[in-house]
Amino acid sequence: MSGHSKWATTKHKKAVIDARRAKSFAKLIKNIEVAARAGGADLSGNPALELAVSKAKKTSVPNDNIDRAIKRGAGLTGEVVDYSEIIYEARGPQGSAVLIECLTDNKNRAASEVRVAVTRNGGSIADPGSVAYMFSRKGVVALPKKDLTEDDVLMAVLEAGADEVKEAGDNFEVHSEPSDLRAVVAALEEAGIEYETDEIEFVSSMQVDLDADAARKFLKLVDALEDLDDVQNVYSNADISAEVLAELEED
Repeated sequence: MSGHSKWATTKHKKAVIDARRAKSFAKLIKNIEVAARAGGADLSGNPALELAVSKAKKTSVPNDNIDRAIKRGAGLTGEVVDYSEIIYEARGPQGSAVLIECLTDNKNRAASEVRVAVTRNGGSIADPGSVAYMFSRKGVVALPKKDLTEDDVLMAVLEAGADEVKEAGDNFEVHSEPSDLRAVVAALEEAGIEYETDEIEFVSSMQVDLDADAARKFLKLVDALEDLDDVQNVYSNADISAEVLAELEED
């Protein structure tokens, strides 16, 4: 997570932004703890931890918080950190598909809270496998368009293993196989192209265009899910056009 939802509209009060920032910090800390538990506290010998720490620093998580998370995850403080990764599948407005990625130390709590958030916000929990087949794991790098063309970006990343470059509002997104993500990032850096986020995400194979009413309900559903402590990421095949977003801004 980069501290904002990819579906977020631009009209945000400061309190909402501050709450999202705190939530983003908590997710990044959890990732550090999980990586440290799996591979130890030494960054040089634990690439997953090194990546989790660099993401946290990029999002301005304080160094003290990062150090404590590494020690806690590696078992150096006497605390036991044991998270399970669970993915829930749901349907949103207009038949949109939603994948909810959780990292939790209490599966029953996570399942209950996700179910309540989905059903109270116009969605329904889907049968296992009925939504997931529409998504595949991809490396995704988001970068601001600025004065770049799609071809500029493609030329920089093609040899690094990028599959495609897509437009996403004011950004380009570079998609690759997860194993090629670091090479794609290195190629962008070598070409002097600034990027905002680099994540391994679930990317849908088909999009569902939402009308304004469905988009309102969908954003409410995503907000409710992203507010849950156990939820790390929310992925969907919902697509909200610039025209519909502009309409929502006027609400």
